[in-house]
Amino acid sequence: MPRSKSADDGLTKFQRYRRQQQHRGMKQLRIWVPDPQRPEFAAEAERQGLLLRGRPEEAEALAFIAAATEWPES
Repeated sequence: MPRSKSADDGLTKFQRYRRQQQHRGMKQLRIWVPDPQRPEFAAEAERQGLLLRGRPEEAEALAFIAAATEWPES
């Protein structure tokens, strides 16, 4: 059953939310990413990890991951 629209602005709850987010400077982004639950994901991650092992790019990749996962404390 479709959701009813608000009588005051004619927008659905989701349309209002998206508009609010846009006004806050946010942009909606939808992407497809590999499913980590699939067995071939683990196999490919292992393959790529072995290719990097001991190479200068390994340290660069690990530094990037560490920097990307740090959450600033406020």
